[in-house]
Amino acid sequence: MATQVTGPTRSRPLTAAHAAGKRPAGPTRHPAVALAMALPCAVLLVMLFGGWEQVASQARAVADLIGH
Repeated sequence: MATQVTGPTRSRPLTAAHAAGKRPAGPTRHPAVALAMALPCAVLLVMLFGGWEQVASQARAVADLIGH
């Protein structure tokens, strides 16, 4: 039988930024770093699942939307 936890759980107190729905100020990551992390994963998935045609189709659709 699973153990049930009753009563209040312990958690960190909310800061004013969290209570207002904003992220606390802190170091942010440069967009190039995010791209460098995501691009190898995207390339791997495209190679594994053979999505070159879909990538080309989506790129063409986006280019048509922005008018190029």
